[in-house]
Amino acid sequence: MNGKLLARLGAVVFVAVAITATAIEMTRKEEEPPVQASRPSEDMSADPLREAQRRCQLLGEAAVRDTECLRTWAETRDRFLGVTATPARTSPQHDDGR
Repeated sequence: MNGKLLARLGAVVFVAVAITATAIEMTRKEEEPPVQASRPSEDMSADPLREAQRRCQLLGEAAVRDTECLRTWAETRDRFLGVTATPARTSPQHDDGR
């Protein structure tokens, strides 16, 4: 077999495989995932931090300048990271031993 014939045969096989794969994909019925009702739970509405986050979300770009939103974001970050509120620490006094 010469090179041209082999290339043509390869192209025909490739096209046949591509058409077959396309036909199989088009006839396959997709299973739809079960739809779950997304209702907010009653516990979520009772969380004042969540309500403050929603308020800041509605403010949009203005929330960057809102001190209450900055406090809310700091509290959210601390809660996420598991940081507990501690009083401000002062830097230790350096004693040079004199």
